[in-house]
Amino acid sequence: MSREFDPVQLSSIELFCKAAELGSFTRAAEALGLTPASVSRSIGRLETRLGVRLFNRTTRSVRLTTEGALYRAHCQQALEQIAEAERALTGQQAEPRGLVRVSVGTVYGHHRVVPMLPGFMAAHPGVEVELDVSNRNVDFVEDGHDLAIRLGEPPDSRLVSRLLEDASVGIFGSPGYLHRRGRPRTVDDLRHHDLIQFVMPSTGRPMSWILRTPEGQDIDFAFRSRQRVHGDVLAGVGWAAAGGGLFQTYHFVAHEAVKSGRLVEVMPDHAGRSRPFHVLYPQNRHLSARVRAFVQYLVAAVAPAARPR
Repeated sequence: MSREFDPVQLSSIELFCKAAELGSFTRAAEALGLTPASVSRSIGRLETRLGVRLFNRTTRSVRLTTEGALYRAHCQQALEQIAEAERALTGQQAEPRGLVRVSVGTVYGHHRVVPMLPGFMAAHPGVEVELDVSNRNVDFVEDGHDLAIRLGEPPDSRLVSRLLEDASVGIFGSPGYLHRRGRPRTVDDLRHHDLIQFVMPSTGRPMSWILRTPEGQDIDFAFRSRQRVHGDVLAGVGWAAAGGGLFQTYHFVAHEAVKSGRLVEVMPDHAGRSRPFHVLYPQNRHLSARVRAFVQYLVAAVAPAARPR
């Protein structure tokens, strides 16, 4: 049997979100010009209507329960959509405002997203950006992110993806290492070199190197090495630049080290393959003006940088 709810009281939801944000009924009351008792009663009625406890209360503070955290995430999204609708009707949507929460992996964050942020912030003075730079997978509801930027195709069909770029890869080593060990010319030559493996944090398994022969044949080169980097591509680049061996990475990551002479690309005739980076967001989430502005600016900023070498 389905449960019937009383009409939703937006004022109670706004009070709930403010109390969750500030961690205090008293501070929420002060911020909204109300009494602490009225805030407490309103949230109590909301809990009664929902049939769940939203806060764990102590004499000093209030903390969201698991149910409260989930409810807050959905309520904030709903309130933002209402505000966006009102701005659209009044013509205020032309100037994006508010907070954009972005999750991005370390490599793409450092080399693609961070460099474009000053330009974006200057172009949109009403927008705040909160950047979560890590290689962990995110839960959009639990973590409160508006969008994520990730390598590969999204495994979750509930996510909308937009391709940012197909990033080409190459194999790199330091001049000192290549002087000692010589330059590999073929795939078989690689087996006689010190190779630095990258271990994917999401799977715990080493990534195969992807190559394309001069004849156009695609090869997934799987190997096992005693030199492995878990989760941090930049550490692999540094290891190779220090003379530790050969490392496959994206051309945009190795660019500065190649330009400065710390790294040299080998087997360029076996390059040509790439891996895709996507921007992801939940398919049932209305994109606010500020999120749309961020995505559009990012796509425009990445496009010239992602052109073939």
